[in-house]
Amino acid sequence: MEKTFGNEEKNLNVQELIAKNKSTVSFGNYVEKLIPKALLLIATISILTTLGIIITLLTETIEFFKDVPFVEFFTGTVLKPLGQNAQFGVLPLLAGTFISSGIAMIVAIPIGLMTAIYLSEYASDKVRRFLKPMLEILAGIPTIVYGFFALTFVTPLLRSFIPALEPTNILSPGIVMGIMIIPMVASLSEDAMSSVPNSMREGALALGATKLEVTWRVVVPAAISGIVASFVLGISRAIGETMIVTIASGSTKNFGFDVTQSMQTMTAYIVEVTGGDAPAGSTLYYSLYAVAMTLFVFTLIMNLIARYISRKFREEY
Repeated sequence: MEKTFGNEEKNLNVQELIAKNKSTVSFGNYVEKLIPKALLLIATISILTTLGIIITLLTETIEFFKDVPFVEFFTGTVLKPLGQNAQFGVLPLLAGTFISSGIAMIVAIPIGLMTAIYLSEYASDKVRRFLKPMLEILAGIPTIVYGFFALTFVTPLLRSFIPALEPTNILSPGIVMGIMIIPMVASLSEDAMSSVPNSMREGALALGATKLEVTWRVVVPAAISGIVASFVLGISRAIGETMIVTIASGSTKNFGFDVTQSMQTMTAYIVEVTGGDAPAGSTLYYSLYAVAMTLFVFTLIMNLIARYISRKFREEY
């Protein structure tokens, strides 16, 4: 009797364990089925947000072009959004945007590339672990701080060398934007060069090449897709910069190429209109969306170019 009772108790415990395991497995299966749906929902939200932005920009931009001809907007050299005879030519904003971005890349590309070469090819592990985080601190500084730095430090410094430089100009914010973009160019380029196998370096060194020759003739060509992609992404970042140019470049809508003068970029114009007294439904109000759509298209083109370059010239090892 005792043995039979013991067997029954043992069978009961086994049955309880099986039932418990079944409940745990069923809960685990439920979670496994739920996770893909949750991830799909999150991805869908991102896509819908992007579509919402595009639809909003397109809808309001179409309203703008009902009042202003498409050709006049993209070929006009005068931007006077206020007054009875308002003119909406976007070329002054495009000139300011591309000039400031060009100055930024003139600063960021050589410094960022040389920094990446040093970190990848010459720096020791200890130095690299110290310098790379310090370099990336620049990327964490708020852009409004960069703007005040350009206005209160860089501009007075440049005026001591260039007396004709205006208090607000396009040169100073362009230089500061280049300083801000250096971490992006350096980090992405260093990652691309670090991915080049050491066997290629060792083979070149075994053939008698110097360290400098290995860097410029082996490593840089092998990592060229990542390096060029970092340049294009840097340009895209410069085109979309807002606070630096808003604070330091001024609001004069000049169409020209004199970097000592005050000029306005597309992002600065958007800030000006949104912060002003543009009545909803007016042409001035809709011009905000037309400029924003133009900026969106240029940024999208830059990102597509970066993706194309990465795929076209990528080397797989």
